[in-house]
Amino acid sequence: MSSDLTVETTGETVGEAKWAALRELEQRYPALDKAAVRFEVVSEGQRGLLGVGYEPARVLAHLPAEATEAAPAADGDQAAEARMLVSRVVAALELDATVDVHEDDEQVVATVSGPDVGLLIGRHGQTIDAIQYLLNAIAHRAYGDERKEVVVDAAGYRERRRATLEALALRVAERVLDSGRAEELEPMTAVERKVVHLRLKDVEGVATTSEGTEPNRYVVVLPE
Repeated sequence: MSSDLTVETTGETVGEAKWAALRELEQRYPALDKAAVRFEVVSEGQRGLLGVGYEPARVLAHLPAEATEAAPAADGDQAAEARMLVSRVVAALELDATVDVHEDDEQVVATVSGPDVGLLIGRHGQTIDAIQYLLNAIAHRAYGDERKEVVVDAAGYRERRRATLEALALRVAERVLDSGRAEELEPMTAVERKVVHLRLKDVEGVATTSEGTEPNRYVVVLPE
């Protein structure tokens, strides 16, 4: 038997907090009947003087079990959780963006689209990589060996990242061939490690292996 669903959200005003709650619920249940949602205002917030003492408005949004059954979630558990977490990051960064999630047998891909997703990507991809790392760490803890790899993408960043990884793999392979010594790459997700393994698969004189434990597993390039 299903239980009621409650989410907690914040905003500069009570109205913004309610809007954020509806948006989060709609991400989980695209066919949601908004009229079924009941709000509880935990705090109306406080603006403070010149920004000092600011507290956000906080609300609880309650969705009855019968409403969730009438609007079944579009995603599996891990995909729904990824959608929710990425949506919360997008809301926290105040981005004008949408989150689309695709799930297959091997991975969950959350793609963020909008005019200012550059803020989500961050300098040299540091922000989006940190978000992806966090989601995979959460998945590892929550689902163990049954987890799927989580990929967070925006504005084609992951395709550019693939090209960067392939170029890096070739540079490292050249150094290994010259020095005869193995080199370790930075920790990567399973998807990114696979890119490196495949790119160097047919390069003569080198071999690759993965070492370490998730989510800090990395590729080692070594002389064959």
